[in-house]
Amino acid sequence: MTKDKNRYINRELSWLKFNERVLQEAGDKHVPLIERLRFLGIFSNNLDEFFKVRYATVKRIYEAGKGGKSELGGITAGDLLEEITKIVIDQQSHSLDILDEIDEQLKNENIYVVDETEIDENHHEFIMNYFYQEISPALVVIMLNEDVALPELMDISAYLSVKMSSSNAKDQIALIEISADMDRFVVLPNKGDNNYIIMVDDILRYCLDEIFNIFHYESISAHMIKITRDGELEFDSDLSKSFIDKLSESVKDRQSGDPVRFVYDKSIDQSTLNFLLERMHIYKKESIIPGGRYHNRRDYMSFPSLGRTDLLYDKIKSLPVKGLSLEDSIFKTIAKKDYLVYTPYHTFSYIVKFLREAALDPKVKTIKITIYRLAQISHVASSLINAAKNGKKVTVAIELRARFDEAANINYAEQMQDEGIKMLFGVTGLKVHCKMCVIEREENERLVRYGFVSTGNFNESTARIYTDFTLMTANAKILKDVNKVFDFFQVNYKINRYKHIITSPHYTKSKLFALIDKEINSAKQGKPAYIKLKMNSISSYKMIDKLYEASRAGVKIQMIVRGLCCLVPGIKGMSENIEIISIIDKFLEHTRLYIFCNQNDPKIYISSADWMTRNIDNRVEVSCPIYDADIKRELQHLYDICWNDNVKARIIDESQENKYRNNNNPKVRAQFDTYNYYLNNLEG
Repeated sequence: MTKDKNRYINRELSWLKFNERVLQEAGDKHVPLIERLRFLGIFSNNLDEFFKVRYATVKRIYEAGKGGKSELGGITAGDLLEEITKIVIDQQSHSLDILDEIDEQLKNENIYVVDETEIDENHHEFIMNYFYQEISPALVVIMLNEDVALPELMDISAYLSVKMSSSNAKDQIALIEISADMDRFVVLPNKGDNNYIIMVDDILRYCLDEIFNIFHYESISAHMIKITRDGELEFDSDLSKSFIDKLSESVKDRQSGDPVRFVYDKSIDQSTLNFLLERMHIYKKESIIPGGRYHNRRDYMSFPSLGRTDLLYDKIKSLPVKGLSLEDSIFKTIAKKDYLVYTPYHTFSYIVKFLREAALDPKVKTIKITIYRLAQISHVASSLINAAKNGKKVTVAIELRARFDEAANINYAEQMQDEGIKMLFGVTGLKVHCKMCVIEREENERLVRYGFVSTGNFNESTARIYTDFTLMTANAKILKDVNKVFDFFQVNYKINRYKHIITSPHYTKSKLFALIDKEINSAKQGKPAYIKLKMNSISSYKMIDKLYEASRAGVKIQMIVRGLCCLVPGIKGMSENIEIISIIDKFLEHTRLYIFCNQNDPKIYISSADWMTRNIDNRVEVSCPIYDADIKRELQHLYDICWNDNVKARIIDESQENKYRNNNNPKVRAQFDTYNYYLNNLEG
């Protein structure tokens, strides 16, 4: 074993272990049945993005003839590609077993997912009508003739490979596109208490004779295939084009990226498989993965609920923030005190209310906000447009390169630009990932600032399922620093100094190192010393090495890391004072929280930044200090609730086995207990 392989967990392999934790939720019999199907969809969707981004990156390293050991944590690119393929095949096989188990349990609930061989007379007429009315008019069928070039296949779609055979003619191959726009699950008419669902794939199989009725064949068969392409964007160097035009073209070109994964129904005959691989110029065996009858299983995220609320998680009612009323002026309230909004336990309406109030208040002169991902129908965007129509000077720093949301962000950017909003399209070489807003309001002949800083996107849809902190504040010191970040967006050759917030790419590493060094010094002097961290991912070797240094000095370090984690905890002489857990549950854990003991006067930050190289060096990120004593206590209590989870917490250690943390303490399920904490506070 190399030094790096002992010291770090490979980033890609750690990510696959994270996705294994998602798959554990799908396999957990305590999770409501339809939610288990949706976790299968999340697992599949995650895997698609992994191949588009991370697998594609390793493949480029390999094809460039580089070993990649230093970048990949002590493993060569070629070995890593083989290891990834092996793990993914095993995970896919396990996911199919879970799906079969869930299908059987659905039958116990009188829910039947039928295929084309199980359609009876009662459903035949409905299915044929559905095919002709809903499917056939939009159907794309590609005939694979040897003299016609194969068009680029889209990786957001799956395809049925159809083989028509006749004893006196050559086999004819065709592809039927199963578009992402199609409803993948079709609910059939009930029969008594029984519910029936069929996948659109099987309707197509049922209707093959209708689709190909102009051809003569003796047998016809259909097997699913799916291709995943490199998701990296390539930018045109034409200086005459605007950034929006270049990005729009690059997003379109993504659909012709190099194939990085080809998944096929393992029951397909070898000659058809070979024909397809040859036509698509796919030759590398590590990119070819056998699968089941159905692909694009991300669509299970939208499995119909059929009104069966008993097979779903109970919906929570988002709570109000104690002391912060939606019926009063947000500005007047936060002028007296800072407030913490913790979605989805608290309602996202506070953020929209803040912007709506700013749009209407005649005393508000300017609004500045960063945007990374917006909801499909965004009240945030409409509030900003409303403000511009009311004569406010609105500035929006929008990150057009938010991966796989580029098209939506381009659309909103053009809308807002048309309404007179000043659009800032990031900083050359950096992604704008910080989440913040500052407004200036005229009071007593001077401008007073109000604003908020968040760990998550200003997105109404994700706010229902992502956990995120938002600090609403009128703290002049914090907001002066926030305003400077907007200055940096416009004059980015000038590096500002910040007295309170911590910003990437210029200061995050040095400031965090200084905070860690303070804990190291305290530990060496026998004083209290601890660090508590909550984040999505940690992969920066520099940050990991600093935590190892702190561990060796005796600093007690607790970490809650949802996703990939390259740090190896619990190793004597290196990391024995570091413990790590990961929580996967009903909501997606998205908060970033840093707590430093500071000799029992804790320094606490909420942040947009994970501890990854991209967040430290290649993005604009903001970590915001918490000065309000009540909120500091609240955040420490919330961290402790998460840390004490012994229902959904997995232990992250050298073994990478994703074992659940089971102990004899009273049961703590962090997400449920967090909601109850806020509910009890309101009632108290």
